[in-house]
Amino acid sequence: MPLTSGSFATFLIVCPTCFFLGIIFSLFPYDYPILWSTTPTPASHYDYLEAHLQFLHASPPLIPRILHIVIFLGLAGLISKLYKPSESNMLFDGASLVLYMCGVTVYIANIVKGLRLASAGKYGDALATSAEEQDQILGREDSLKVLSASNTILALVLVGILVLQAGQWYAELKDQQEYESVGKGKKTDSEGEEEEAVSSAVETKSGKKKNKEN
Repeated sequence: MPLTSGSFATFLIVCPTCFFLGIIFSLFPYDYPILWSTTPTPASHYDYLEAHLQFLHASPPLIPRILHIVIFLGLAGLISKLYKPSESNMLFDGASLVLYMCGVTVYIANIVKGLRLASAGKYGDALATSAEEQDQILGREDSLKVLSASNTILALVLVGILVLQAGQWYAELKDQQEYESVGKGKKTDSEGEEEEAVSSAVETKSGKKKNKEN
């Protein structure tokens, strides 16, 4: 199948999505004991997670720039596929764009904020001025739990985008196969009509020849 603008746009969507899933998977060893383990999470694990987040937030400016460029590439791929959209594009790519923007929102609202809090080491309970405010504002462990849960939500959103793109590819493949089968059927019918016309012409010609001989 030749490379078209639609397949290139799909490439721009799938590759950044897989890239982000890889980043989230690298954080899974930190998130699993907090969210999914049945045993109590030791306090040292939060120290490891906080140190890792501080290291990420203190990375060179080139790292977040590359991340933001990849985010922009995925968004550009979705927008380019929605240019002069068909019914299939509106259904699959429109839903993919909605999920992608939800992922960007989770990244800006929760993950970036959580990285800044972990880097500063000042959580809500440390900034509260009264006992009532400390009960209402998230502390260190709760803030890190929210950050881990945000990673899980973002992973589900990204998997949803991949499922939608795979569904669109499968639907287009089925449509193409049906179109080819219908085209072959019409071609077979036309060939059969031509053969019948030729055979009838031969029979007519042979009949005339016999009449002349008689």
